[in-house]
Amino acid sequence: MPDATSREFDVVLWGATGFTGRMLTESFAEAAPADLRWALAGRDRARLEAVRAAHGVDVGIVVADAADPASLDALARRTSVVLSTVGPYARLGTPLVAACVEAGSDYADVTGETLWMRASIDAFHARAQETGARIVHACGFDSVPSDLGLWLLQSAAMERYGRPCTHVEHVFGPMSGGIGGGTIASAFGVLETAAADPGSRRALADPDLLAPGVRPAPVAADPWWPQRQRSLACWTAPFPMARVNTRVVRRSRALLGEPWGADLTYRERLRASHWPGALAIGAASALAPVALAWAPLRRWLERRLPSAGEGPDAATLANGSFQSTIVGHVADGESPLIVEIVSPFDPGYGATARMLREAGLALALGEVSAAGGVHTPASLGAARLLERIDAAGVRFTVV
Repeated sequence: MPDATSREFDVVLWGATGFTGRMLTESFAEAAPADLRWALAGRDRARLEAVRAAHGVDVGIVVADAADPASLDALARRTSVVLSTVGPYARLGTPLVAACVEAGSDYADVTGETLWMRASIDAFHARAQETGARIVHACGFDSVPSDLGLWLLQSAAMERYGRPCTHVEHVFGPMSGGIGGGTIASAFGVLETAAADPGSRRALADPDLLAPGVRPAPVAADPWWPQRQRSLACWTAPFPMARVNTRVVRRSRALLGEPWGADLTYRERLRASHWPGALAIGAASALAPVALAWAPLRRWLERRLPSAGEGPDAATLANGSFQSTIVGHVADGESPLIVEIVSPFDPGYGATARMLREAGLALALGEVSAAGGVHTPASLGAARLLERIDAAGVRFTVV
């Protein structure tokens, strides 16, 4: 963590002219402390000034380019914290992380690209421990509800029963919201890499991908066909983001020293309104990766889906929300312990912007004491982040 008094800014928002970046800027304009020294950053000064004017904020402007490492080095040295919404991260994110690590500056993003996260761990974890930089990936809908929700569930289990839950299922839904071009580009980038490289396909299937060098954890079965969630009396299907979230949760457990035991099983599913719906979702989830591995289909979809920098319309964002429920079992026969997560915001944008904002403020204001390294939200400081994110309107409740 750098000495804040030696830096020009407390927080810099990198990618402020993109769709998610504008959402983050709006979120900071609404809730940043009055004395916070923050700035908008990107490669086009005129567009940055337009975003600043649109939100009516008197903040700094930093011009840099993802293709110019020297400009990123200069940016990282000017601030205590960088929050990045510039993706795909595998293509555009590494030079900025490298700059922050060398400058000893903290960094957080909203990536869900697990191959890139693993590359970041391999390249930067040891060096960040030396420089004190906290690098925190997955600070949005991927994977804050999963990561902090499990931490809260297990904390409640220890308080209530004196032992942790051994089997945990996280059921997402109902939810509504939109998807933007940056998210699509990131997903297609992962699919393209996996299609071209058998090693990447094996890595994506590895439940311990983000926890290298630790004892392999048991894996909960996650079939494509419908499953009945008895505690919630609903049918479930595979959740598309489970392969991201479960890997982040696994890294948290490793960084925290397996506080809930190495035999914990954790899986994620998507709530379905009925059995046929769960079957349809499951079949689509099984077939989609195969179909999208075909490059011509990906190219056809790319021409018709939102491009980078584009996002949902205002009505979609206004009507977005999500709910998820975590069900934990301490022992067979015990009543399950439940955590409910409820957000009135679009998961990928309104909620994500608030989650990333609160992670950035916790870092900038010195509210978390984690040492340098490549972190998860939970390993950075679960208790304080939960307080902040809950106060921001994404509610975590032990039932």
